[in-house]
Formats: sequence, structure tokens, C-alpha cells
Amino acid sequence: MCATMDTLRIIIVTLALMAAVSTVAGHNITDILSEYPEYSVFNSYLSQTKLADEINSRQTITVLVFNNSVLAKFLSNDTLSVVKIVLSIHVLLDYFDMQKLKTIGGGTVITTTLYQTTGNAIGSTGFVNITDLNGGKVGFGSAAPGSKLDSLFIKSVKQIPYNISVVEIDLPIIPLGILTGGAPSGVNISSLLETAGCKTFAKLITDTGVLKIYETVSTKGLTVFAPSDAAFKAGGLPNLNKLTNAELVSMLLFHACSNYIPRGSLKTEKNPIHTLATTTAGKFELTVQTNGDSVTLVSGVDSSRVESTALDSVPLSIFKIQNVLLPTELFTKSPPSVPAPAPETSTPSAPTPASAPRTIASSPAPVNATSPVRSPPSPSTPPTAPTPPTPSISSPIDAPAPAENPAADTGKSNAGDGIKVPGLFVALVTASISGIISSIAA
Repeated sequence: MCATMDTLRIIIVTLALMAAVSTVAGHNITDILSEYPEYSVFNSYLSQTKLADEINSRQTITVLVFNNSVLAKFLSNDTLSVVKIVLSIHVLLDYFDMQKLKTIGGGTVITTTLYQTTGNAIGSTGFVNITDLNGGKVGFGSAAPGSKLDSLFIKSVKQIPYNISVVEIDLPIIPLGILTGGAPSGVNISSLLETAGCKTFAKLITDTGVLKIYETVSTKGLTVFAPSDAAFKAGGLPNLNKLTNAELVSMLLFHACSNYIPRGSLKTEKNPIHTLATTTAGKFELTVQTNGDSVTLVSGVDSSRVESTALDSVPLSIFKIQNVLLPTELFTKSPPSVPAPAPETSTPSAPTPASAPRTIASSPAPVNATSPVRSPPSPSTPPTAPTPPTPSISSPIDAPAPAENPAADTGKSNAGDGIKVPGLFVALVTASISGIISSIAA
């Protein structure tokens, strides 16, 4: 009997461990709000501005919502850029449910919002003041000086304890100056890139005419990955002057896509990103790797970490990146199937891979379109020698190649995904439990 009880305890503990591993779940704000028609406009704006992706990627968060009629009264005439700023102020980076709000006990709590993380918040506009007003009332307002606590707690809408809380307030929190100066208009992409420290890239897209393509696409949605000036001076960068004008244009188009992808959405991107260079002749795709808040773009030849956000204004997003992205369609060449013959006694005239025609340039100059330089062929295989030296790897950059499985060991967290239980672990535990139960039955 004692042995049977011990066995049952083992089963219970094992099942509890499996549950703990497999049921750590995320949240999806869009799904949560879809159950409440009175917040349908608020929910729609979260999707249009991509704030939903940022909310879903965070583990502990509170969303302050207001109903459709309130939103229509205060924000219906504003651009999506302004709406995104206002709504991001209503996303608190802490967990507040009704019980926690009651514990303020006549005091005040200042909490950080999603807007503060953008780096665009001026002064205290990225913080929210939560104050117990006594008599069962809780007020919300901007922490910026001179702001009023004129938004009141209405009700608790939905909670997943210590993960996400959705709370309704009666009025939006709008810091002074947000509605009048929140969104830039008529963005000059070239000037913005120069200010961000991407002057070389700005000159290249201007000289080649790619800037005009960017400007045309930006009206409906554009994301630009702009290499810093230091990226064009990095050792190991191929000589971009060896590219033809058409190839250089393709490489510059490879640094942008025709979608608005802010940083929060970039962190949760699972699928390859189709760039403006994507055609039937080549994929020209980028993949994304994340490690915590760090985001890295992988081209297939090299990779580049996102350094900062130069602009996030719906529908335009511009990132400053660490390295020049090299597409496989231009910088990976297959060796000739039949090597060129050469006398065994003569010194091979073909250059070795280490001295390939694609030389290293410290800083590229714009291509002269009237005299394009053809992309260099792959070096011929030198004749076999008694003790040949180990050839250098014919790679356009010195950076290590990306892992075969970009998602491995990156710590990437996707919205709604729980911690996955390894198949082998589940199989072993299931088999063990089945054997234990069989022994009890016997």
C-alpha cells in the first residue's frame, strides 16, 4: 500500500512538472479585445499601428482602454502616427489589476509606458501618474508637469495574473503638446538619414535614383535598414565599385521593404522579409534573429544588428544598422564546373581566392553608371601541387556565416507562444507513467 502511494505521488509530481513546463503561455491583445465590441476601434488601431505586436512580445503589461465613442471624440481626426503615440502612452510596463490599484492607499505611483521606450518622449511624457483619489476612485494622468488626473478607473476588463491586465478608463491620457507636435509631416528621408549618421547610404540612394523609389513606396508603407557610415569603412567589406550600376541598385533596394515594420513587429517576425529587390530572378530576402531586445538581420552572406530607430512614424520606419547587408544573389558565386587547364610546371596565373578581384575598400564611391564594372567571376581552381597551401575562404566579408538554424539559441519570443516541451522529454515521461500505472494495475 505504501509503495502504491509513493508511486501515485511520483505520478502527480511528474504531471505537475509537465504542466509547469508546457503551460507557460503568452497573450494576444487582439484576441482579448475581440470579445468586447465596445473596444473594436481601439483594437483596430492597435493592429494598424503595430502596437499589438509590441504588446504581445512583452511578458508583463497593462493596457488602459477606452470605448469607441471616446476614441472617436478625441482621436478620429488625427493621423495614425499621432494615434500610435497616444495609445502607446496607455500601455504600462507593469501589471495593475483592481486589487493592486486598491493597495495604492491614498498614495501615488509613477509608472513607465511603452512611449518612453521609443526614445521620443520629452520630459516626463513617457510616464503615467496613478493616484488614489479616495472614495473608491483612482485617477490616471500624464506625469508631465501641469497635467491633470482627469482619467478615472471604470472597470477591470480582463486579467491573466501578472502577465497582462486590461483596464478601462473614461478618458484618454494626452500629455500637453502631443496632439500638435507628435508626428512629423513630409519626412525628408535623405536628410533624416544624414542626421542619423548614415550619410554614405543617403548619398548612394540619391545618386542611383533609389531614393525616388523609397519615396514612392513610403506613401503606403516602407521600412528602411540603413547602414551607418562606419559600416562602409569596416574591414572585410567587398569593393562595391566592382558592382555594375544595376547590381548596386539591387543591393540598395535589398535594404528596404514595402511594409511598415516598427521594432516591436520586427522582434516577432517569423517569416522571411521580402525586400524591394525581391523579383522573379531572385528572392533577395532577409530573416530576423532576436536575443532579448537585440534584433539582428541575416542576409545569407552576413548579418547586421539593428543599432537604433531613426524614425517610427506610420507608415514609415527607418532603422540604423551595424553592417552593410550583402544579398546572396550578388555576393555568392558558384565555382566553374570545369577548371581552366594550366601546365603543371607553370605558376598558376589565376588569382587565388585570397586575392580575388573583389578587393576590400575602406569607403565605397557611387558607381559611374556610364561605365559599369561587371561583377568579378569566381576564381579558377589552381592546379594541384604536391603540398598546396590551404586556400582562404572566398567570402565577400570576414564576418562568420549565420547558423544553419537562425532561430536556434536566439531567445526569440513570439506573441502567444508558450515554452515548448521537448518531444523526447514528453515521450519519456509518458512511457514512464504508463509503466508505473501498469505495475500498479498488476
